[in-house]
Amino acid sequence: MIDMLTLQILIFIAGIFHIALVIGSTFIPVLLNWNQELEKVSVLIKQIFWTYAGYILGTNLCFGLLSVFHTEVLTNGSPLAGYVCLFIALYWMVRIAVQFFYFDRPSAPKGFIYDLGEISLVALFIFFTLVYGYAVYFNFFLADAYFAS
Repeated sequence: MIDMLTLQILIFIAGIFHIALVIGSTFIPVLLNWNQELEKVSVLIKQIFWTYAGYILGTNLCFGLLSVFHTEVLTNGSPLAGYVCLFIALYWMVRIAVQFFYFDRPSAPKGFIYDLGEISLVALFIFFTLVYGYAVYFNFFLADAYFAS
């Protein structure tokens, strides 16, 4: 069983990784040649695409900032802490499923750097899912006993 301090450290590290992911994500449009690919679609579709991309980037940044600057809030045993951690864990669990069951992987760019990138991202998504998943368990099932002692 992971104690609260260790969990808080893991959440803090996850927050740093979220922020690193956001910074790294700014290179994805160039690596995947989004501008050229998006020339094939209407202006409205481009606008929707960039809006969705911005929302995802903003959400990931918010997860990171919350985890770095308010780690104690995510482990205080409150229902809100549990549900926020549940949302983050499910968000990343769904992202893993999308990676393997929805994305057209055969059409993905080939090469060592792309393979390494995919492996690294999936490992990161699994880490996020496990850390916040454990935080859910902590907040809903362990926090009362921890704070009572």
